[in-house]
Order: sequence, then C-alpha cells, then structure tokens
Amino acid sequence: MIYTIIVLAVTAYLLGSIPSAVWIGRHFYGVDVRQHGSRNAGTTNTLRVLGRRAAIPVFAIDFLKGYVAVSLSILAAYHAGITPNDIYNIKVLLVICAVVGHIFPVFAGFRGGKGVATLAGAVMGMDPSSVMLCLGVWVLVLIATHYVSLSSMIAGLCFPVFILVSPKTNGSLTLIIFSCVVAVLLIVTHRKNIKRLRAGTESKIYIFDNRRPPAKKE
Repeated sequence: MIYTIIVLAVTAYLLGSIPSAVWIGRHFYGVDVRQHGSRNAGTTNTLRVLGRRAAIPVFAIDFLKGYVAVSLSILAAYHAGITPNDIYNIKVLLVICAVVGHIFPVFAGFRGGKGVATLAGAVMGMDPSSVMLCLGVWVLVLIATHYVSLSSMIAGLCFPVFILVSPKTNGSLTLIIFSCVVAVLLIVTHRKNIKRLRAGTESKIYIFDNRRPPAKKE
C-alpha cells in the first residue's frame, strides 16, 4: 500500500509539473511568459501577455492535470481494507503533489505559476459542487472588479464554507482542514497582488468584453 501511495504521489507531482504556459508560449509564440507581466507561468499571466487564444488551452491543461492527478486515487481503492476516509486522505495528498508540481515544475526549472487552475481541477475531482460554487463566486467578483487575483482569493476563502455545508464531504475532518489550508495558501501566494491592489496598481483583465485598461503613463 505504501509503495502504491508513493507511486501515485510522484505521478501526481509529474502531472502538475507539465508547464503548459511555458511550453505553449515558447512553441507557438517564441515567448517565455515568465519573462513578462507578473512573471508567473499561469493562465492569468498568459492571458495578459499572449491573449485568449493562448490562455484558454493553458487553463484547460492546468485544470485537467489537477483533475487527472486526483482521479489516480481510484487505483488505491482496489487495496483490501481501504476506507472512504483513507481515499479522502489520499486525494488530499495527490492534490498537494499536483499543486506543488505546478508551482515548482521539474520540467521548467522549478519556476511555475500559483496553481489556481490546477487546484481547481484537483478539487473538482474531490467535490465538484463546491468547485462550481467557487467558480460562480469567481465569475461574479471578476465581472464586478475585473481583478483576477481578487476573484481567486475571494473564491478561495469561500471554499471552506462550501465544504462545511456540502453533504458529500460527510464531515471529513481531513477535507475541512485541507479546504482551510487552501484558502490560506491562496492568500499567501497572492501577497504581491494584495500589495498592488492596495496601491491601486494591480492590472485589470477584461475577459468578458473587448475593453482594455488605459495605458499607464511612464
């Protein structure tokens, strides 16, 4: 059993390490997104630097690699004596490994993104209803403010609340603690964004229309 868990954890990390933003930017645009914008290899910076056509597949790949990583837990279910709570614990481990892989990708010099899309995909494999509610919050905040970072943080803070009221979690203490850690992690990884939001210098994203923020004066 221990050997199986180690193999699954390593596989989840390698899946998370697939640097979609870096590979798509370099192969199709000749650009390393980590050298521009916020210097993160994620969907938001790809959208900011390369536009929607590049950002959409980046988000899809990052989301799917998280979902697939957590889905690997089904392989552990074949072991005798495994309980539903054990499966939840394994899923949490796989989420962590996938997100760590995205933030510190072995295939891209350990310089990745913030892991929001990968985290969303991974959690979708654990509790889809909570993720859909978080997505609804994210969209509403984005429409109202045009700040992706603020939308991600508020959606993340809502995650523990949705987990607590979700009947699917069956009061799993592991999942409740995990959801709280996720909320804190999102705040920590957005420290620079918080400073820019407070200073009024955070970039806005007009993803639902064709407007663009006015150019800043040098």
